[in-house]
Amino acid sequence: MFVKYTIKMMKPELNGPAGSDELKKGLEKTRFNFFSKITRLIAGKSSIDDDVLDELEEILVSSDVGVETTVKIIRRLQERVARERYMNSSELQRLLREEMASLLAENKSLPVPDFSSPLPAKPWVILIVGVNGTGKTTTIGKLAWHYKQAGKKVLLGAADTFRAAAIDQLKIWSERAGVPVIRQQMGSDPASVAYDTLKSALASGTDIVLIDTAGRLHNKINLMNELAKIRRVLERLMPDAPHEVLLVLDGSTGQNAYEQAKQFTSSTGITALAVTKLDGTAKGGVVIGISDQLKIPVKYIGTGEKIEDLRIFDRLEFVNSLFD
Repeated sequence: MFVKYTIKMMKPELNGPAGSDELKKGLEKTRFNFFSKITRLIAGKSSIDDDVLDELEEILVSSDVGVETTVKIIRRLQERVARERYMNSSELQRLLREEMASLLAENKSLPVPDFSSPLPAKPWVILIVGVNGTGKTTTIGKLAWHYKQAGKKVLLGAADTFRAAAIDQLKIWSERAGVPVIRQQMGSDPASVAYDTLKSALASGTDIVLIDTAGRLHNKINLMNELAKIRRVLERLMPDAPHEVLLVLDGSTGQNAYEQAKQFTSSTGITALAVTKLDGTAKGGVVIGISDQLKIPVKYIGTGEKIEDLRIFDRLEFVNSLFD
């Protein structure tokens, strides 16, 4: 039986960087859905008990944090309250921030944690995967722009050859970012495009190679076979390529994004995640659930349509932006 504890007034603490105005604006819908509900929940409460935690559980689930991750958060809160012997509204917020941040995989340990980091290999080859409609092509264009702004020489590879629109869209984004793209006709062998892209990059002294892949194949076997073939041809030119496999997910789809992530991680080795369209959804909590359940770091988040609206993910800044 969970015991009610009388409050001990304490000054709330901030953990890590405060959310930037840009990020807070991008997460406005999620913050309103999440933080406003928590504020109403604890308004006027002098103590935190089972009823409050039950309602908090519903808020987390409705924000698409996910059932398993929500249960984990609530259990940890119960343990901490029982151990620390007090809890008020400020303390609840502080502990909730800490627990949510702890469940987000740290991305600073990645080989290339940000756009300006030195590259362990040249060219640094990034394979981008994800289903159609997640913002995959847009993300590639934004990545290309950011890397170029950081002084890197960038080359794109249009290996999603199943749709003419995918090739055309990548060409448009390459022009916006001011970087070249290697492409062939629709229906060409994707692995051949990947091979030509890396070969050109090696010859031209390129720093970053971003290779788009098909967003829709008939089944998981086709997906695995296609990505495995691309890997094999890249390894012929550069034994450790690709260096990163980035999965792009649409944050506005909530738990569907989590299901997509499970499918892709079971099919290929995903090293990092990019979660897009967070500015248009109240389901931003899915970022926490996906990272916690799959143990894969979120490296980038998309919070707008402009080419600069892609940011390196900072777990503390993200969590604090939900509360600020």
